[in-house]
Amino acid sequence: MFIVLLQYIQPIAAIEKNLAEHREFLDKYYATGNFIASGPQVPRTGGVILVKGLTRQELDDVIQQDPFHREKVASYQIIEFSPTKFMEGAKDVLT
Repeated sequence: MFIVLLQYIQPIAAIEKNLAEHREFLDKYYATGNFIASGPQVPRTGGVILVKGLTRQELDDVIQQDPFHREKVASYQIIEFSPTKFMEGAKDVLT
């Protein structure tokens, strides 16, 4: 499982310009079951994507498809972790 932290590196106007296409990118990976949750950070300095079912290399390849990456409006930090404890009902969603 991965937490992908996006940090905006361009003004918010550049983010907004690419937001619709970025959301289409997200939808593609929600449909595969690989993206579990995503959204903007508060305050809006970047975003977060929770990812499962991919290897690190596969995730790197997926990120290359993100319009925010292509247009160089965000940088990415990827945190891999192995969840071992879950609230009731969460394990089925997260693993």
